[in-house]
Amino acid sequence: MKNVRVTDLGNGLKVASDHMASVETVSVGVWIEAGSRFEPASISGASHFLEHMVFKGTRKRDARAIAEEIESVGGHLNAHTSREYTAFYAKVLKGDVALAIDVLADMLQNATLETNELDRERTVVIQEILQSLDTPDDVIFDRFQETAFPDQPLGRSVLGSPELIGSMDRDVLFDYMRQHYGAPRMLIAAAGAIRHDQLIALAEAAFAALPPAAPATRTAGAYAGGSWREERELEQVHLVLGFPSVGYRDPDFHAVSVLSTLLGGGMSSRLFQEVREKRGLVYSIYSFPSSYSDTGLFGIYAGTGASEAHEILPLVCAELVKVGEGIGDAELARARSQLKAGILMALESTSARCEQLARQIMVFGRPIPVEETVAKIEAVDRAAVQRVSRRIFGRRPTLAALGPIEGVQDYEAVRAMLP
Repeated sequence: MKNVRVTDLGNGLKVASDHMASVETVSVGVWIEAGSRFEPASISGASHFLEHMVFKGTRKRDARAIAEEIESVGGHLNAHTSREYTAFYAKVLKGDVALAIDVLADMLQNATLETNELDRERTVVIQEILQSLDTPDDVIFDRFQETAFPDQPLGRSVLGSPELIGSMDRDVLFDYMRQHYGAPRMLIAAAGAIRHDQLIALAEAAFAALPPAAPATRTAGAYAGGSWREERELEQVHLVLGFPSVGYRDPDFHAVSVLSTLLGGGMSSRLFQEVREKRGLVYSIYSFPSSYSDTGLFGIYAGTGASEAHEILPLVCAELVKVGEGIGDAELARARSQLKAGILMALESTSARCEQLARQIMVFGRPIPVEETVAKIEAVDRAAVQRVSRRIFGRRPTLAALGPIEGVQDYEAVRAMLP
């Protein structure tokens, strides 16, 4: 990986770059070990609210200037908050990378969190939460997560609640920022037409005043599982069936990825073929692995009509039983190829490579050569897939159901159908 370099600036801030000689753009961002998993229940949603607020003005720029300076050079500026990280990033032409870093540094070190802006953005965030509550696809996954990890940070929504956001003042956000937005908890990553020495020089100049930060402390995820059901007048029944799974560092991580792809990762997957193509019961059905630093979930989503709802879970459970009994060489090879192709295709995007580099360093402490990842996927054999299927599907499930759910089997009936 001669094109990838990482440097620790000495204050704990890491700088990572992935040089791409054939492109004219740079994707650059700052990743912070601060997400909803680090929030006490009393300030749930603070990470996401703060993500919004740093765009609302600094001592040097107001909200309009932040947007206009990047867009005036044709660039894009955005951010996202997850349960374990918050990321702020820009994509610009190679000649404008210094501007992008200056804007990001200004936002993350000089945000004023001015009261009028805070009150205005509070309304925006509450509207975002209310929109999410009106969106069945959002509701079902939030309730699935909450049921899997009840009464703990890992189970709470990243957005928080309207009540908590409504009561959060600027002192809360400043305190949260001071606690988490420090050099040892941050990483600057870039991919594209940029040299590592250039990135170091820009980072040293822009982030020299970064304060220290308290060590990251997270409550270990304690999976519980169980059932959540809500009757709601909708056109479709939304179902998620899931199980405790593996974290990023687990030796079975790649085997679980292959299992998910084989089971519900594309049009050729078992669930898609059996439930949609052969029987026409759904428009959408897929499986997904969600991994965190220490734990994870394996889920299966299906959306179907009220009259078809009674057929879905028995079919899904039957496929979970079958995959533990045996898989074919062709479908295993197809699943591995899908995963490898996704990784290799992402190498063509500066944004994807920047995100991948940042995630690898935040999780593993080092860049992972693509050859290493491909080799681990290739090493997943039939025995490994069957072993992880028994490891996952033999445990207590989580079931979430939303919509006209009268035909959906109860929790114990579903448990009885599982391996």
